[in-house]
Amino acid sequence: MEEALAERVGAEPFHRVTPLLESWALSQVAGMPVFLKYENVQIAGSFKIRGIGHFCQQMAKRGCRHLVCSSGGNAGIAAAYSAHKLGIPVTIVLPEGTSVQVVRRLEGEGAEVQLTGKVWDEANVKAQELATRDGWVNVSPFDHPLIWEGHASLVRELKESLGTPPGAVVLAVGGGGLLAGVTAGLLEVGWQHVPIVAMETRGAHSFNAALQAGRPVTLPDITSVARSLGAKTVAARTLECAKECEVLSEVVEDREAVSAVQRFLDDERMLVEPACGAALASIYSGILWRLQAEGRLSSTLASVVVIVCGGNNISSQQLQELKIQLGCS
Repeated sequence: MEEALAERVGAEPFHRVTPLLESWALSQVAGMPVFLKYENVQIAGSFKIRGIGHFCQQMAKRGCRHLVCSSGGNAGIAAAYSAHKLGIPVTIVLPEGTSVQVVRRLEGEGAEVQLTGKVWDEANVKAQELATRDGWVNVSPFDHPLIWEGHASLVRELKESLGTPPGAVVLAVGGGGLLAGVTAGLLEVGWQHVPIVAMETRGAHSFNAALQAGRPVTLPDITSVARSLGAKTVAARTLECAKECEVLSEVVEDREAVSAVQRFLDDERMLVEPACGAALASIYSGILWRLQAEGRLSSTLASVVVIVCGGNNISSQQLQELKIQLGCS
């Protein structure tokens, strides 16, 4: 049995190397070459499989008998996929408003799904309670060094594809796992001088609020439609990242994020979720231009990489409903 588990854990990571492609449409809008890192084509639908897959493999090696994860969707799918690959039972605790397609996907991976609370933080309390059981391990969606270590693989792929550093890396921030992983990766490959543009939606802007306060703060509620960005308190590690690399925090409105999702669908024929729309809004809403005009980004950026983080929490019907709700044209 131990030999079988060792074979399943293996040395091979669970994530795949994703395409890095120059976008003609976004480059035209930005006025500079824009490269898209397509994490939405990961087998688990988002970048989360990099860090969570790595974490779960390490926990299996240490004798974990049951995984539990609280998630707004993407992390839960990554944990369920990893558990399935490892042959370990998994319980996913989700907020009550989670979409039917995400629940179906999790159950399709063999996960037990529990719906608890209105927001991620409430589901997380339940997951931590379950993790006190003997042999159970809690999989944080974003706040663990092994998860950041796994996410750092994304930057190694960027270096292999690009060779030379981009002028900036744009990403969305929810709990801060991707930001921590990209920071770790930039430091690892010697690209620590590359600025990170950290995008959030108003109503899920826990990183921006923490930067302004100089310490992690808890938002009173998550009011943004970008539910995947919905951690009321960002990981404390993100504030350290802002000291180790140049991190520019920007907040956009829900309407801008959803509009970016629609424009990206038209430009690239790919449907991504509003959390990803926050990163894409850096281009479509002219954030990069403004940062250049303010002197916070170089006026002569050679290129920009935008991490297309995921597309699990969206459907064509949901996009239409969001556009009506927010008054998007």
